[in-house]
Amino acid sequence: MKLQLALDLVNIPDGIALVKEVESYVDIVEIGTPIVINEGLHAVKAMKDAFPHLEVLADLKIMDAGGYEIMKAAEAGADLVTVLGVSNDMTIKGAVEEAKKQSKQILVDMINVADLEKRAREVDALGVDYICVHTGYDQQAIGENPFEDLLTIKRAVTNAKTAVAGGIKLETLPEVIKAAPDLVIVGGGITGAEDKAAVASEIQRLIKQG
Repeated sequence: MKLQLALDLVNIPDGIALVKEVESYVDIVEIGTPIVINEGLHAVKAMKDAFPHLEVLADLKIMDAGGYEIMKAAEAGADLVTVLGVSNDMTIKGAVEEAKKQSKQILVDMINVADLEKRAREVDALGVDYICVHTGYDQQAIGENPFEDLLTIKRAVTNAKTAVAGGIKLETLPEVIKAAPDLVIVGGGITGAEDKAAVASEIQRLIKQG
């Protein structure tokens, strides 16, 4: 199980300062969609340049022109890139093809997919690296969480690794660990903590012991 730190609401210097606090405890740093919108792909490059030993995920949420957008993210130094599960199969295929060429990985974000189990099987057959259950901010606001959806995905997927995101924090972590995803994505559960290093260290310890 790997730990991914999601950075969503910071600028590049603050993001780098934050990662410095927790770099020993995280495996992947996610440049979230709001940062990409605010700062562009050079945010990905800045993070990769600052922490070449960490994997960097560009949360582009690709919906079209999969191959081209993967190519641009790879040029910026991204190791993983997100594509939306609701996008067309041709978009996902194009993304997978380009990612393989560039030795990068694709994470399919299943946010707002209507039939999770069916779509997970379809996406799994397209050769993606990760399939991620994601409860978005707006869904979290009405009390939804990703844990049941993760179990659904786990049943459906045979090739890809599984990931989970959406409001995960230290208190809810045991439920996540029980479902045994390959990748646990934590944002505010770490970035909003007073002692970020202590929380990240504890989360890493718990997921490593399974």
